Amino acid sequence: MKRRQFITLLGGAAAAWPLAARAQQPALPVIGFLDPTAPDGDPKSLRGFRQGLKDTGFVEGENVAIVYRWADNQLDRLPELAADLVRRRVGVIATSGNPATNAAKAATTKVPVVFVVGDDPVKQGLVASFARPGSNLTGINFVTAELTAKRLELMRELVPGTKRVAVLAGIGGNAETVAKDAEAAAIAMGLQIQVLRANTSREIDAVFETLARERPDIFLVGGGPFYSSRRAQLVQLAAYHRVPATFSGREFAEIGGLTSYRGNTTDAFRQAGIYAGRILKGEKPADLPVVQASKFELVINASTARMLGLTVPPNMLATADEVIE
Repeated sequence: MKRRQFITLLGGAAAAWPLAARAQQPALPVIGFLDPTAPDGDPKSLRGFRQGLKDTGFVEGENVAIVYRWADNQLDRLPELAADLVRRRVGVIATSGNPATNAAKAATTKVPVVFVVGDDPVKQGLVASFARPGSNLTGINFVTAELTAKRLELMRELVPGTKRVAVLAGIGGNAETVAKDAEAAAIAMGLQIQVLRANTSREIDAVFETLARERPDIFLVGGGPFYSSRRAQLVQLAAYHRVPATFSGREFAEIGGLTSYRGNTTDAFRQAGIYAGRILKGEKPADLPVVQASKFELVINASTARMLGLTVPPNMLATADEVIE
């Protein structure tokens, strides 16, 4: 063989080696992330989820891939998005909120599902028990709904002489739990209560028209992905109508909401990321107990309080996790 031919063959073989090596590399494990909102809905949740994965040795783009499916607040899209993730044969599906979790549950009984939900997952029929989920689902209970009574107590302390409360709840998800808990708490406190519903931006506008007529002493906004995505609208309308309002997450207080009280979302999604990583390593969701959120945050926007003519009691200032000036 001529020297030039030999060098050409050798060079071609050398170029083929990296291709062959890449072809033999195992594909990255894939996580499906199903969310009813938009990609910019709650960046802290994603940061927490990725941190949880990192805590178990997985880094997105390096040794794990994440396929994101966002419903853009169109809940009727969730079943098809969940089915798409199942068809892709992802290793685990992470879900945010009850609607996304229910869609994933309906789509598969085999693919592991790690949820973050605000309502009791046992009452919702997602798992058999907290200690032994018993199926392909497990995750984090954010206990958003169960905090309704505490939020009312805090607002009654902040707004002396409170007699009437209005509550904004959606439809589906944990909305009914929020409404029932609010009614029970209001009755126990001797308050009159009015439950209002809104599932669209226009319906939120209509709710505030009702508040302008009825003039409740305090206003409690329920939790959920849709209300979080409409937080600017809700906070601005509450300020415009000068209604003392309490919200479920700190993202509301950060942009001018009077108060918020809820579990720490970043920590909840970090725990969900840890569970997703453990499942990728071979553990079964049926053996991973549902975790209840243990970190709760009270955030007070002091400048909004002053705008409303309210004086925050010293004990509330002392117990608040953050006071925004």
